[in-house]
Amino acid sequence: MNAPVKDFRVAEYPVDVQFTDRWSPRAFADKAVTEADVLTLIEAARWAPSASNLQPWRFVWALKGDAAFAQIAETLVPFNRDWAGKAAALIVVAARTSVTKEDGTESPNAYHAFDTGAAWGALGLQAHLKGLVAHAMGGFDRDAAAKVVALPEHHAVHAIVAVGYRGEASTLPEGLQSREAPSPRMALSDIAVRGSFSA
Repeated sequence: MNAPVKDFRVAEYPVDVQFTDRWSPRAFADKAVTEADVLTLIEAARWAPSASNLQPWRFVWALKGDAAFAQIAETLVPFNRDWAGKAAALIVVAARTSVTKEDGTESPNAYHAFDTGAAWGALGLQAHLKGLVAHAMGGFDRDAAAKVVALPEHHAVHAIVAVGYRGEASTLPEGLQSREAPSPRMALSDIAVRGSFSA
């Protein structure tokens, strides 16, 4: 299991430790994950809440050593590629952005990103519960990623997630070693108000 981070993160109200202990390291150990490991994470994502039960989330994944892994890694910005290329798996998180109506036309799904974010959250927590780490990234070339995974029409790529076992911070470039720690969160009062933002 991942080491607890109770010294770094303290909740203002009682929540399960899975929420405060989960974070997104960049250092990955040179240790493989299995197809079953990845599919367990995606299985957790499959059960996320979904508006009208449309389940718009879609995933394309590859294990390190697969040709697709190298192709997906190439779409990352250099900063991310340097560390995420050492992960054991990469998962492209996409969403179907529309719904096919009875007459065959497409109608936009306004909630595709919201629902897919919920699915990613479930995936990230399942990774933590399995003793893995999952780090989602927005720093990648979306057009290149769409091409690499042969993204169908009416779909959008939202993130690429690096998955694996946590490694030693010393394996990271010097500039990243000091950043290899759980990040804080804004105060609850900064993100939630009762009644109205103008209250």
